[in-house]
Amino acid sequence: MNKIRIITFFVFLGLFATAYQIGSMSTVSEEEANAFMVEFKNLVLDIDAFGIFVHNLTISLPMFIPGFGVAWGLFAAWSTGFAFASIALIVPQIAEIPPLSILFLSPFGLMELVAYSFGISRSFILIRAVIKKINLVPFIKPTLIEIGIVTGLLLAGGYLEFYMIELAQEEELVVPGL
Repeated sequence: MNKIRIITFFVFLGLFATAYQIGSMSTVSEEEANAFMVEFKNLVLDIDAFGIFVHNLTISLPMFIPGFGVAWGLFAAWSTGFAFASIALIVPQIAEIPPLSILFLSPFGLMELVAYSFGISRSFILIRAVIKKINLVPFIKPTLIEIGIVTGLLLAGGYLEFYMIELAQEEELVVPGL
């Protein structure tokens, strides 16, 4: 069972990355990009590390819902890629960064990728058990453990992401004055 769990996790990690990449390759109009940026700025205006954590947790928890979580997770991946495409249209320097590098090479991106892959793959495992009419009681403990792991990853990732944002903003203030 552990071998199947590991394979399922990596399959959905790949599917999440693929959906994200597809979203990042979307054609975004300037109007859509500007509307997204206004929404994004309002969302992050007063956000702190705990706010980032709560935002990411509210995205990840529905990913554990049997069946629905797979669709939700892949939609979240595509939406995040679309957000990248929107930002890249407005901020040309971002367009030079390969989208998957943010996902796989930034510590918080990797933490979120792993967390979301846990949720999506668990959703698949649970819906498969429901379809096969397997008793769900044995799935309760591993699901709760994975929710705990996801919560821990997203908490650490939220604080790390906030720290990196703060660091980047400090650098931005220092560099222009050279």
